[in-house]
Amino acid sequence: MPGLRRPPVLRAVADVSAARSALRALGPRPDHELADSSRAVAAAAEEAGDPRVPEGDVEACRAVARLEEAHDAYEALLREAEARLERVYRSAVEGTADVDGEAAEGGKDDGDDASAVREEVVAVLKQAEEGKPVESVRLVDRQLRQLPEVFGRIQGLRVLDVSRNQLEVVPDAIGGLDHLEELHLAANSLISLPDTIGLLSNLKIMNVSSNRLRALPDSISKCRSLVELDASYNGLTYLPTNIGYEMANLQKLWVHMNKLRSLPSSVCEMTSLYLLDAHFNELRGLPSAFGTLSSLEILNLSSNFSDLKELPASFGDLLNLRELDLSNNQIHALPGTFGRLGKLEKLNLEQNPLTMPPVDIVNKSVDAVKEYMSKRWLDILLEEEQRRIAAETPQASSTPKDWLERSVSWVTNVLAYLTENEKSEKDAYLDQQF
Repeated sequence: MPGLRRPPVLRAVADVSAARSALRALGPRPDHELADSSRAVAAAAEEAGDPRVPEGDVEACRAVARLEEAHDAYEALLREAEARLERVYRSAVEGTADVDGEAAEGGKDDGDDASAVREEVVAVLKQAEEGKPVESVRLVDRQLRQLPEVFGRIQGLRVLDVSRNQLEVVPDAIGGLDHLEELHLAANSLISLPDTIGLLSNLKIMNVSSNRLRALPDSISKCRSLVELDASYNGLTYLPTNIGYEMANLQKLWVHMNKLRSLPSSVCEMTSLYLLDAHFNELRGLPSAFGTLSSLEILNLSSNFSDLKELPASFGDLLNLRELDLSNNQIHALPGTFGRLGKLEKLNLEQNPLTMPPVDIVNKSVDAVKEYMSKRWLDILLEEEQRRIAAETPQASSTPKDWLERSVSWVTNVLAYLTENEKSEKDAYLDQQF
């Protein structure tokens, strides 16, 4: 490759290699939720000096927190090294001494466009200062490099769209837009979002896709009116621990094309969630209570490749699920409860080493998979009931007639349960069994 042997490029390559080696030496990064709870325990122990918390546990929590900080530091170094490598390599290939200088020179040709954008921004601000209503500001694809602080003082603004620009920072003043309902920041160069995002209590739609975000601020969970959140095509490695506890109205969540290793357990509190797209991440599993997402109809977990190997038993509680994509993972078996997904219409299981259900069943149709897994679920329940009855027999007198009556009654209830559509109509005894 041209330019690869030049000394500045070689030094930059060495820096990237060193940062990556350091990260490998640290080992796996702690789960974000575990790191948060560890910091909380360590802080509480230091403040209160509670002797009931074993010193060994406190030290373990401190070690987790230190490991998280070390990963943060080396990942920041790696990002800087990769950016420097990209800059010097481009400079070497193009034969320029200063990429930034070249960009600045090119900027002279865009002087007229920049002047027009400034005039457009000034016109919007002047209209607001004169007390005229400004409900929508759309400055899309204008090569904006910064958003003026005074935008945060435009009272009555409901829609702000500055997608496809060159923004690297969103001013803290944006938190002053009390009436804002839609915020579109897609396709910029944002590395982070301000904590004041959490002050946008009326925000319903937020699009921050196609940026360079490494994390979402914890305060985003305060956006209680949020209905749609698109954070796809970024570099997110985790979602805020408490993101689900206060977002009861969130219906659509796009987090695909990131580097998420897990979803926080609070996601299971998003009872209004209708669509979840988390394909092309590094998910290693789902929260155990994932089945509580009772409104979920569309779920895409494809292309988590070697990381996603199984689904939780509660997966069968997603009774409203209509579309499911699990392709390109390492799932060997669907959970026994899968047969309860009676409303499932679209199912993609391609590129998985499935043994349960068998491949010939998978290749037939989604209905064939549902029927096979439903029968398997019934077999599992029958085996559990037989074990329970066998365990009770020594402790209670029972005639063959009594045993037969109990078994017939139980099977009748199971069949009725499997044909019901509404959970509220389920037999109380079976709820206990399930």
